[in-house]
Order: sequence, then C-alpha cells, then structure tokens
Amino acid sequence: MGNPLRTAQDRRLPRIPEPCALVIFGVTGDLSRKKLIPAVYDLANRGLLPPGFVVVGFARADWGDGDFESLAYAAAKKGARTPWREDVWQRLSSQFQFVPGSFDDDGDFDKLSETLDQLRERNGIQGNTAFYFSIPPAAFPLVLNQLNRTGLADNAKSGGWRRVVVEKPFGNDLATAISLNQLVDDVFNPDDVYRIDHYLGKETVQNILALRFANNLFEPVWNSKYVDSVQITMAEDVGIGTRAAFYDASGAARDVLQNHLLQLLALVGMEEPTSFDPQEVRAEKLKVLKAIALPADIAAGSVRGQYLPGWVAGERAVGYLEEKNIPADSTTETYVAVRLGIQNRRWAGVPFYVRVGKRMPRRVTEIAILFKQAPHLPFDPADVEMLGNNQLVIRVQPDEGVVLKFGSKVPGTSMEVRDIAMDFQYGEAFTESSPEAYERLVLDVLIGDRTLFPDAAEVEQSWRVIDPLEAAWASTAPEPYRAGEWGPRASDEMLENEGRAWRRA
Repeated sequence: MGNPLRTAQDRRLPRIPEPCALVIFGVTGDLSRKKLIPAVYDLANRGLLPPGFVVVGFARADWGDGDFESLAYAAAKKGARTPWREDVWQRLSSQFQFVPGSFDDDGDFDKLSETLDQLRERNGIQGNTAFYFSIPPAAFPLVLNQLNRTGLADNAKSGGWRRVVVEKPFGNDLATAISLNQLVDDVFNPDDVYRIDHYLGKETVQNILALRFANNLFEPVWNSKYVDSVQITMAEDVGIGTRAAFYDASGAARDVLQNHLLQLLALVGMEEPTSFDPQEVRAEKLKVLKAIALPADIAAGSVRGQYLPGWVAGERAVGYLEEKNIPADSTTETYVAVRLGIQNRRWAGVPFYVRVGKRMPRRVTEIAILFKQAPHLPFDPADVEMLGNNQLVIRVQPDEGVVLKFGSKVPGTSMEVRDIAMDFQYGEAFTESSPEAYERLVLDVLIGDRTLFPDAAEVEQSWRVIDPLEAAWASTAPEPYRAGEWGPRASDEMLENEGRAWRRA
C-alpha cells in the first residue's frame, strides 16, 4: 500500500531506486576510482540507495572480494563529497562483489551471469542491473557482444530491467557513431541506453532550464532582438596528463566540443519544452543541433591552436610536443574556437562563439549572454565610455553561480555610468552543497530517468557539426600559443574582425 500522505506532486521525499545491481566494467580504472565509487558512497551516505543494492566489479585482475573492497575503500575515502562514516561504508561494502575476467573470455561472462543470478535470490534485486562501461571505446563491441551472447542484456530473460551506461567519446566521427549506436541498440532496448555526458549532471547546467523557464525576467529577451552574441568557454589550466594516446588521436574538438559544449549550446538555444519529460527535452535540443550553421568560410570562422612551453599559475609548463608519448610532429589541436549560428527565428543573426583550450591561465567553464548595447540617447558619449554590453554569465565551474552585469551611475555630481555586477553563488545561497555530477547521473540511471542523457540522434547530429570542421582542418597546422595565454592571437582577431572581443573569464 502506498503512503496515503504522499501525492505525486510531493518532491520533498528523495527518489530511491528499486533494489538493483551496478556492474562496473573496468572497475580498476581512473574513472571508476575517482568518480564512480565515490559517487556510490555519497549516494549511500545520503540514504538514496535501496536495501540490497550491490556493486559488482569486473576487470582483468586476480582479485577476490576483499581486494576489491580495499581498492574501493581507498577510492571512496579519497573522493567522497559527503562526510566519511564507517557505518555507512560497512553496510555498502558488505554488498561488493568482484568477478575477475577478460572481455574476450566467454567463461568469464558466464561466471558474471551466474553471479547476477545468485544476487537475484540473495539480495532480492529481481534481475534489475545497470552495466557501466568504464572501459576504452575500442572494447565496447567486445563487451556488448558478450552481453548479447549470455542474454545479460535481455529484460525478459532477466526478469527485471537491464540498462547500459556508455561514456564518451561515442565514436570518433559520424560513421563510427552510427555503427556503435546500431550495435548498442541491437543488444539493448534503445530506451535502456544511457549515453553519459557528465556536464549535464552539473547543477549549474541544469539551472539553465530553471533560469530560462521558471522566470519571466529572462525569456522575453532571450532572442535575436536583444542578444548580440553568446560566448561559451571551457578553459583548463592543465595539460593532457596521462591521456596522450587518446588525446593525440582525438584533439580538442572531438574530445570536448562534440559533446560538452554542443550540449551547452543546445540548452541555451532550445525552445521551451511542453514538459520535462525526457523525450520532450531531447526533442527541443535536437532541433537546435539540427539548426546549427557552420561558418561559410571555416578558415576565417574557426581557429585551431596548440600550446607551447610557458607559465601557468607561476609554474613552468612544457609544450604539447614535449608531453610524454606525443609525437614530435603532431598537428593535434589543444585549442579550438569556432563561430556557429542557429538557423531559426529566435537566433537568426546571433553568433555563438564556442572555445575550448588546455593550458589556459585558469580553469573555468561559463556561458555568457551578451546583450545589445542601448543607444544611450540621453547620455553624453563621455558619460558612457566605461559602459559595455549587459551580460548574463552562467558559471558552470568553478565558483558555480550566475552573474548579471549592467550599468549603474557612479556616485558623484556627474552622470557617469559604469558596469557593475550582481553575483549569485550556489555555495552562499543554499545550505546544501551541490551533488557531484556522477552522483546525480548514477542515481538517474538506477531510477530510469533519461532526461540528462543525450540520445543517439543527438550524438549523430553533433558529429554532423564536427566532421566538416575536421575535414577543413585536415591539411592545416594549429596556431601556436604559449601555455598560460588565452589561446592563439588569431582567436582574438576572429572576434575583432566582427567588432567584438572575448570576455575575459
């Protein structure tokens, strides 16, 4: 019997999944240790996991359950967002299991199937299982074929739901993305496929929808009549770290622009959905992605860069070509800036400037809506020399929040107008800290909420934006910029030629 005091509209009680298992392929890797295991602990600490919840690790390691628990303990304690509680960990870790295995070994996957059958009875999970692919993309087909062979992906055979979580990159061009989509959708029901983009799990990204559609203040001016341009920036102060092999084969555009930044652009540009049903939200985002227009002259409307040795935050940084395992003649870009348009009535004529780069002066991801300047008819030109465009800036990370920049009179006897900023910060406005992105997304997978997960059509449409850029850049060399600079000089010139400038984040 349901709770007679609770209505469907009551959002105060937390969402808790049905009893289920989370199988992590590649559980010994960086993603699992740094993100997934801490996220699972934080969910348990917040009381958001069901009784009988179990984590099954699968990796090529000669381990038992105790070895897995030791690795998970160290990972969770180091990466947990919420306070550490030994009693919570003991309850959670008592449900950990490890299955050693190789992706090409039929017997190992048979053992995994047997383990899940045992858990169905012992833990009462009713066959409900989510499979998390924390593995290199090249291994996806191997694992998918094994799940298909054993029937592990079959909802009817399992007696519960079976879901799969796939990390980016989802393909490395349109053709490979289509092929992988077809393979995943042949093995799993398309509604059970969760393509994860961790940026969509960030509170500030979700707040774009609240900012636009819950307030009558912004939406009336969210169009080409009032907006001059939009800038989306993702800057990192770090280099490539240990990702040399992957990064040199992909570059900044495939690594970040194709997924994170185009998703941010879609959220900024989309029309209001009829509801927050996952299909309605994705339908509106897809319309924006289909309406994206590339520069008529890609050479003039985009810039690729590669960092040279320099200084970042007072420390010496090597150049990209000096990074470990990077070929001395690599032409892979570490910086991309491109001017995009959205061909619809709302955004006609408004440029969307999108940039991403490594070894920048500081780490920041933000979306800046720059409004058209007022004509200033009553003002003497000298009175508004210090006044720029009104701006609404959504800071995704760090210092999550929203800044509204507008003109105000400077105290004194003259009518001098200067820019000031009103700054809202999540950390100051709310007593509860924001959940980490993977915390939210793992919970959504277990609940079955696909709102924050791009579908196959979105992924493929994003590649239709990136592939022409990659083709145009194929025979070009990236522009150099020193580590610690905001990208190549050509990036500034691209905006200067249109009478604009990058906002200094």
